[in-house]
Amino acid sequence: MDALYRRHRATAAEIRQEMPEAPSDSAVRTLLRILEEKGFVEHVEDGPRYVYQPTAPLRTARRAAAKRLLDTFFEGSVPQAVATLLDVSTANLSDAELNELESRIEKARKEGR
Repeated sequence: MDALYRRHRATAAEIRQEMPEAPSDSAVRTLLRILEEKGFVEHVEDGPRYVYQPTAPLRTARRAAAKRLLDTFFEGSVPQAVATLLDVSTANLSDAELNELESRIEKARKEGR
């Protein structure tokens, strides 16, 4: 999906070229077919090839993926997820990054979330 969002539209071969340690052509096409069945991508025919594109904007897809992650691994708990992300982070957060997190928490408080 990363390659597809970067390119906006791409064939299976183009997507495969952007993948580090890419699987076989047939594996990429199979994955695209599964993603299409699940509603994440769609294709149009361009002669003999399929050209794929995401069905939702990246922001929408990120939110849906984050919700699935929260529900699957953290029982819907945002504090547990954030604590885990902070625990596994190998980088020290800068003051600017910490300020951004504080601002987002304060905004959520004000909005009653």
